[in-house]
Amino acid sequence: MSTFLQDHARTHMCGELREADVGETVTLMGWVDTHRDLGRLTFVDLRDRTGVTQLRFDPHHAEEIHDTADELRSEWCIAVVGEVVSRGANKNPDLPTGDVEVLPEKLQVFSRSKTPPFVIEDDPDTTEENRLRHRYLDLRRQPLQEAMLTRSETNGLTRNYLLDNGFVEFETPVLTRSTPEGARDYLVPSRIHPAKFYALPQSPQLFKQLLMISGFDRYFQIVKCFRDEDLRADRQPEFTQIDMEMSFVTPEDVIEVCEGLMASIFEGIHDIDVQPPFERMSYDEAMARFGMDNPDLRFGMEIVDISEAVADSEFRVFSGTVADGGVVRGLRVEGGVDKFSRAEIEELEDFVGVYGAKGLAWVKVKDDDWSGPIANFIAEDERAAIKEQMGAESGDLLMFVAAGTDVVCPALGHLREKLGDQLDLIDDEQFRFCWITDFPMFEEVDGELQPMHHPFTAPHPDDMDRLDGDPLDIRTQAYDLVLNGHEIGGGSIRIHRRDIQSKVFDLLGMSEEEAREKFGFLLDALEYGTPPHGGIAFGMDRLVMILTGADSIRQVIAFPKTTRAADLMAEAPGRVDDDQLEELHLRTVVDEDSD
Repeated sequence: MSTFLQDHARTHMCGELREADVGETVTLMGWVDTHRDLGRLTFVDLRDRTGVTQLRFDPHHAEEIHDTADELRSEWCIAVVGEVVSRGANKNPDLPTGDVEVLPEKLQVFSRSKTPPFVIEDDPDTTEENRLRHRYLDLRRQPLQEAMLTRSETNGLTRNYLLDNGFVEFETPVLTRSTPEGARDYLVPSRIHPAKFYALPQSPQLFKQLLMISGFDRYFQIVKCFRDEDLRADRQPEFTQIDMEMSFVTPEDVIEVCEGLMASIFEGIHDIDVQPPFERMSYDEAMARFGMDNPDLRFGMEIVDISEAVADSEFRVFSGTVADGGVVRGLRVEGGVDKFSRAEIEELEDFVGVYGAKGLAWVKVKDDDWSGPIANFIAEDERAAIKEQMGAESGDLLMFVAAGTDVVCPALGHLREKLGDQLDLIDDEQFRFCWITDFPMFEEVDGELQPMHHPFTAPHPDDMDRLDGDPLDIRTQAYDLVLNGHEIGGGSIRIHRRDIQSKVFDLLGMSEEEAREKFGFLLDALEYGTPPHGGIAFGMDRLVMILTGADSIRQVIAFPKTTRAADLMAEAPGRVDDDQLEELHLRTVVDEDSD
């Protein structure tokens, strides 16, 4: 084998050969994709990450390798040297290499393969757990290989764009101190410092702010981050960010750079002109129109507030809610009368219940005749107002939720998304960007203030005087970029004055001692000529998921974890022996047999 590699360098990848290459002698290396024995002729599809080329083993051409060719089986790793010939009338128009085949003169078997635990094909008939357990084989499948190549290309486009725009690439520490940002840290015990721990960073937030103080006015990093939190299809315990920070900027400056980056990526990956500037809306507008701050703009069906129209309604669920300070909002399903049975609507009632709604009121509009459980309680003038506000026409289904905005928004927002998918209203070929701005600075959770983004976000300039008033009324200079209903990036202008930063810590109930313990190095640094600065971080995994049309970020990460944060292939996390624990001054307190 070593002699073969010394004598024969690979000349082409398996997906590169075309009719123009006919007559050339080439060396190909890869894996046996399929093997077909047709009497004296043996056909093999040879695969690598670029595609496949058909090999035709003909004993009249090279009899000495024919017996070995007959033995070839799926996933054997081989190399061939041979002439590129035309397939003539047997061309395969479905393959980029379908006009040609290779007639091998030499065959080298590098290694044989056991029968794989699943067939290496686009949609294998096996479980995801089995594929993750054998991820090195799963990654041979074309859809995953294309996803990994798209990810690599996205990295390159990102790096080139930012370097061309004056950014400096940095690497920030992976072992740092625990500074909780809303999720649990992954902790790393120190051997040298007993009973002390490093933390894996949830983001490079503080370090990139320190780099601004250091005078590096444009920073970026494609960086691994870690959060020990409950997982979903689009969450992983370790994930990758495109992280950026800029000095002497306004939100407009950051947004302009980011829109240029997205334009570069989408032109490079899909040859699409996404045409900045992107649409913008405030947080309040997004919640009112779509019920969530990451709206999918690829379809309409916006939420409509009918509170004023039903404030005096005979239907007490509506009027009583409005009187108590709540709202009544609804969705119009065009042509919904013929699309939903009563049983199916009841299923939607159960769906909104998950988000705290006590019910889903509805009516079917047929000309001037309204039917449904609440139809008889809606007066004629109320019907006219609702119909006008919602743009309702005969054949439409109208659905309403009455409650506080904290219930109505998520209930109708998620219902809208469900209906958009269920009624096939979403154009999967479309990419709709939108900036969400003017986020509240704080939210109240269990009676305590928490930052909507993180505690280093600067207040809106017009709201600075409210720091001594009601903090829930303060807006921030924050901005999220949403694409097709996914938040792909979030950022803000940062606090660059120590007194303001200390005030925010105080509003969050953090004592001076606690602030000093957690963020003393930042507070100190803010006293040494800190420039105004701001930045953003994009979720690389989520962005590539959208670029490739994948259903989960697990499909665009080379070695992902399961929803229980486990690596089935490497069997991580795993136990360590007592000697390692003793070196780290640790001991476990759970049963050895516990999972």
